[in-house]
Amino acid sequence: MLLLAMGLGPAPAAARADLGFDAPFRVAASDCSGAASRAARQTGGQVLSVSTRNQGGQMVCVVTVLVPGKGNERPRKRTITIRP
Repeated sequence: MLLLAMGLGPAPAAARADLGFDAPFRVAASDCSGAASRAARQTGGQVLSVSTRNQGGQMVCVVTVLVPGKGNERPRKRTITIRP
């Protein structure tokens, strides 16, 4: 299961024990971990966050990726919506 530090609520007790701390984080659906990996590969970027959202009655993964800039350009954030 993919765990993301988001500061959005208390972690489940089992997850806190596994990680060794009691920091708040969001648990994203495990289906989204593949979507996040795919988004990173396709953009050549680094995954910043993953969340799920109900869109038109279906759950989708919303992946935010930090994409390297070209030449002297700064890196930019790109948000991609993927159906798992």
